Amino acid sequence: MRSAALFGFIVVLAGHISAPVQVQAQTTDDSLRIYAVNIVKTPPFRNQFTGYGIYLSQGIIITAAHVVGHWSFFTRPRVLIAGQDLPAKVIKEGSFERTDLALLSIEEATLPLSLRLRRNPLCKEVPQVGIEVVDVVPEKTVRSRIISPLLIAPKFRSKYGTLINTEQNSGSGIFDAERKCLLGIVSAKLQKNKYQIRNGRLIGKPDGFAGYFVPASEITNFIPQELHL
Repeated sequence: MRSAALFGFIVVLAGHISAPVQVQAQTTDDSLRIYAVNIVKTPPFRNQFTGYGIYLSQGIIITAAHVVGHWSFFTRPRVLIAGQDLPAKVIKEGSFERTDLALLSIEEATLPLSLRLRRNPLCKEVPQVGIEVVDVVPEKTVRSRIISPLLIAPKFRSKYGTLINTEQNSGSGIFDAERKCLLGIVSAKLQKNKYQIRNGRLIGKPDGFAGYFVPASEITNFIPQELHL
């Protein structure tokens, strides 16, 4: 009886200990939302489109190229940040087929001082399979994990080598859950496979979708050196 009672006490105690840890993790994750922005564009004769991006510093926003789209002169992109709706200028744009990144600039002087003083660091380390990450948009944060490219079709592995185990919104930021540095920008979703050996052959079976993100190393190469971010 005493052993059972002691075991019950330990279980209850463990429950009380783990809860604050989870709350603390969520709180630190939510602190990253200060970098998350909405990107709004209004194509001629079409409905307004809202996507996502991440504030870096000095009035510079990074997002996926396909979020901005072509002909930005006509779509007149705007950035919703820190409670403001600001006009944006596209200063560099890749393509979905090559480097799915775009850089936008807004007037830094219009931002609150608390944001102007921040610097959003890019991760230096190569993303390792299994590490926990945080997907960040203005409305929320979601935890995920880095997965191996071996879980997607072989023909995609060389191009889409940085993956998380859930699909997320294009242009949102993927942050290292521990270091809080920016690991990449979400670009696409790809079908995941669950592999089984059947009759001596390896057979892949669809198992949801993975999210591909453009890694920090490509972001570093994409950002013009004269910006000094």
